[in-house]
Amino acid sequence: MKLRIACFIGAVLMAVSSMASADIKIGFVDLQRIMRESAPAVRASKRLEKEFEGRRQELQKVAAQGKALQQALDKNSMPEADRRARERELVRLNQDFLRMQRELNEDQNARRNEELAGLQERINNAIQQIANTEKYDLILQEAAWNTPKIDITDKVLKALADK
Repeated sequence: MKLRIACFIGAVLMAVSSMASADIKIGFVDLQRIMRESAPAVRASKRLEKEFEGRRQELQKVAAQGKALQQALDKNSMPEADRRARERELVRLNQDFLRMQRELNEDQNARRNEELAGLQERINNAIQQIANTEKYDLILQEAAWNTPKIDITDKVLKALADK
């Protein structure tokens, strides 16, 4: 994938250099930085954190119950019938914990993907607005190297903060 992008960038740069007489304006956006630092990304992250906090706490309670039960079993100071019952309870708790953890991860991933899709659309709209306003011919979102002179990430972050 990166090889294809590098080839595409190389072809674009060769085409750009062959049009030396024409003024071509190129910009670069650090998408990872925008996903970390933009106001909508931070709000989405906090929203997801808050949405799943209760389920994470519930998962921690089940883990603590399992740990307490395991410690009780390790003491070896109970009758054999009680020991077997507690071992079965520990197996059930472990299964519940693994199921709850799997479901939480799946739900978190699904919600994160929903949030990222909306965020990606907002980012693309902000980039397109800047490109149209400032008459950019090409804006790259991925590059092996770029100069700060063409980096417009701060402009995109500002545009996203205004919304």
